[in-house]
Amino acid sequence: MSMTQAGNRTMAAALCILGYAVLIGFVDNFVREIALIGGLWQFQLMRSLMAAAMMGLLALPLALRLRPVNFRAVAARSLAHGTGILIYFGSLGFLSVAQASAGLFAAPIFVLLLARFYGHRIGMARLLAALVGFVGVLMVLQPGAQSDLDWRSLVPLAAGAFYALGNVATREWCAQESAATLTLGFFIVLGLAGVLGLAVLAILAPPVPEGAAGFLTRGWLWPGPAFLGWTLLQAVGSMLAIALLVTGYQIAEASRVTIFEYVLLPVVAGWSYLLWQEPLSLSAAIGIVLIIGAGALMVLRSR
Repeated sequence: MSMTQAGNRTMAAALCILGYAVLIGFVDNFVREIALIGGLWQFQLMRSLMAAAMMGLLALPLALRLRPVNFRAVAARSLAHGTGILIYFGSLGFLSVAQASAGLFAAPIFVLLLARFYGHRIGMARLLAALVGFVGVLMVLQPGAQSDLDWRSLVPLAAGAFYALGNVATREWCAQESAATLTLGFFIVLGLAGVLGLAVLAILAPPVPEGAAGFLTRGWLWPGPAFLGWTLLQAVGSMLAIALLVTGYQIAEASRVTIFEYVLLPVVAGWSYLLWQEPLSLSAAIGIVLIIGAGALMVLRSR
């Protein structure tokens, strides 16, 4: 592939990741509303059922290819990605959002390490961009500012590792698959996890705190209009966002694309300000500048 082609594909991948960040950053801001009235496992199950139903209805008119070319590869990739997201959500039961997110956004570092196993040259520019972006992430999130760090803070790093494996697998294992196939596989894994989580909670019947504190341990409840509405918004937004994410990782090398995922944090911060009037600190503003600089460095180097 020529340098011009590599640059064009990297730019197209960057636009896909930006679209993903705008969509997922918007809908994820409303998870706080779902957490007040529902549980994580019911939410994952119902969101997955809604997304799968919509994809089934749209498959024929939009000529979506849902059948996998390589079932084992799609299943493994979906399991890796789904496991990362579930560990992230699960860690919210005992860590702050800042601590959990800092672990998940270590994924670009893991992607660079995994890319070496597939013979990809990393180069100092990509390594520098990943490190600069991660420093920006830490400045935005400031993990440890709300509570002392202990061994539990390492749990979200496992989420970042599995998430990175799923991102690498998107191109290395599933390059011939359609974005629709991989998106559906992702939701199937999360839906099955929802069923398993609800079954475990039904057996154990743990005490459930009121409000958002009970998000992780709340079992099945009869869904009301608010829960169904917020979950439907999540299903539509995340379905489109994951499709864009998959496309980005399919059209360019994972070690190039992963840097652009850092843009999710400033986008989420922007939506939080617009929707909830949550202001940014000076540290967070500097962190966002570093994140944008890391992405810009990748685009310039790919050209």
